[in-house]
Amino acid sequence: MMDPERPKSAGVSETEARRVAEEAREAEWREPSFLKELFLGNFRLNLVHPFPGAAQSPRPEFLEFYRKMERFLQESVDPDRIDREGNIPPEVVRGLKEMGAFGMKIPREYGGLGFTQVEYGRVMQLVTSHDGSVTALLSAHQSIGVPQPVKLFGTPEQKQRYLPRCAAGAISAFALTEPDVGSDPANLATTAVRTEDGSAYILNGEKLWCTNGTVAELLVVMARHPDTRKISAFVVETAWPGVRVTHRCHFMGLNAIENAVICLDQVRVPRENLLWAEGRGLKLALVTLNTGRLTLPASVAGMAKVCLEICRDWAGKRVQWGQPVGKHEAIAQILADMAANVFALDTVSELCSQMADRGGTDIRLEAAVAKMWNTETAWKIADQTVQVRGGRGYEKADSLKARGEAPIPVERILRDARINLIFEGSSEIMRLFIAREAVDRHLSIAGALVDPKVAFRKKLAAFPKVVSFYAGWYPTRWLGWGRWPRYGEFGSLAPHVRFIDRASRRLARSLFHAMLMHGARLEKKQALLFRGVEIGADLFAMTAALARAHALSRAGMEGGREAVELADLFCRNLRRRIGGSFRALRSNDDDRKYQIARRVLDGKHRFVEQGIIHPVPSFTHPAPVPVPEPAVKR
Repeated sequence: MMDPERPKSAGVSETEARRVAEEAREAEWREPSFLKELFLGNFRLNLVHPFPGAAQSPRPEFLEFYRKMERFLQESVDPDRIDREGNIPPEVVRGLKEMGAFGMKIPREYGGLGFTQVEYGRVMQLVTSHDGSVTALLSAHQSIGVPQPVKLFGTPEQKQRYLPRCAAGAISAFALTEPDVGSDPANLATTAVRTEDGSAYILNGEKLWCTNGTVAELLVVMARHPDTRKISAFVVETAWPGVRVTHRCHFMGLNAIENAVICLDQVRVPRENLLWAEGRGLKLALVTLNTGRLTLPASVAGMAKVCLEICRDWAGKRVQWGQPVGKHEAIAQILADMAANVFALDTVSELCSQMADRGGTDIRLEAAVAKMWNTETAWKIADQTVQVRGGRGYEKADSLKARGEAPIPVERILRDARINLIFEGSSEIMRLFIAREAVDRHLSIAGALVDPKVAFRKKLAAFPKVVSFYAGWYPTRWLGWGRWPRYGEFGSLAPHVRFIDRASRRLARSLFHAMLMHGARLEKKQALLFRGVEIGADLFAMTAALARAHALSRAGMEGGREAVELADLFCRNLRRRIGGSFRALRSNDDDRKYQIARRVLDGKHRFVEQGIIHPVPSFTHPAPVPVPEPAVKR
């Protein structure tokens, strides 16, 4: 419960919140982006096809570590014990440190293993298939903790001071969220005040939900300068005076996650621990997350593979009405779709990681879509796995074992999976971020025309630029060629590639029409924008699946033929879903739902909440609804 003595944030205006967000985003696109072009109606297949790294053999040093990690997990990590006791045993953490697992992404010259993003993702997929809490420990340290921002933005001195420590196992955490600040950093209350001599900063504030916070030696802390209102990032050592853990948080799943509330009380941070530059903290966080977010798509793909194996095994052995349940069409449908979706999950993760390693493309949209799409799809797979296993899916592994059955931890998988839709930006925040970037070109060209705050003189000055761009762009969103025989090299999969080509132009037209219809109000039409984002995400997942299936089949690799079969089924499913999303762009109940939601917030529908024990402390009981006397027959 919130501390009643802690003052609530005064809050900032919507305009101020938007300004802070705009200043933090990367405004320029220096390199091409598949998804940015897709939202503009340009199907840049060449950016993802041929599928990067499809025929690449693993490096021997990576394979050696991978096999060592596999043995370690099987022999030394008991996930049921970790879940039951709520702690990762010290010997497990020590073993991870000794094998260098905390330095996977740190360059070799600083004592790390120097793994690529693809290699790191494959290890994290393996770890997640066994225990999610261990994944959280390693991921929070390397994906968003001290190593990544120091590697990207640190000075040579900062790299020499901190990267070897991190590689050796000095655990780190990321501290942005506060009790009154989630995804809107404009309300950040933690302060960083320069000392009079300019040699240090004094930090004061409270940070919430710091994964690894209870065990971390090092933190990346976001704090605001009161004089400039800008936000900066600092490396803070938890051994310094004034840094203390005030609470360890416990959650629905990931029972052993070391998540903390951290208080910063007059913490003196040397100036040399400022990362990048004053006022660049939020931009640093966003750039770091461009690749940091890729851990989640990889890890949930590993979880989904486990679910598929569990369902395949159970559906083949469990007999009902004279035959295995997998031969009943209801379960067979689930199995087929699950296999197709697992292939797509693995492929989206692999593609984004390959693109990050290859360079030459801006993957901020791809990383956000991979995080959103993979976590949501994997959650559905976990839920379906409980359904397929029935009562055994709902029963804890310890209970199954105690009565002589295989302790298959489906219940734990479901609990651990749910947070992934919230970690590192909730699904809703991801949609907002993607939507903003999807319409970026339109705003840069025609933003002045649709902004009511822009003076008429400036609108008039922008008009020639708008006419010049759209006179060439708009007709080609109708006239592009996405029919036979184009993309014939994809064989039986070619119709799906052609569909993506046509659908990308249709999506671009739809977003443009929405901007014309709603103008500056478009940013408020989140339901409409979210449908556009979902169409783009589905088209990206389809493209990835098709490119990888084609590459595997063309190279004659193991699973090539099956990959084509799964990609075909996957695309058939998504084409129907995309069709429904396009129809909902035109015909929906968005306005009606919004108005009803406003009435719910105003308490107009509280009668539906009667007849319960109210869990909200501030709840005041509404007047009881009179019940009419029953009619009496005479």
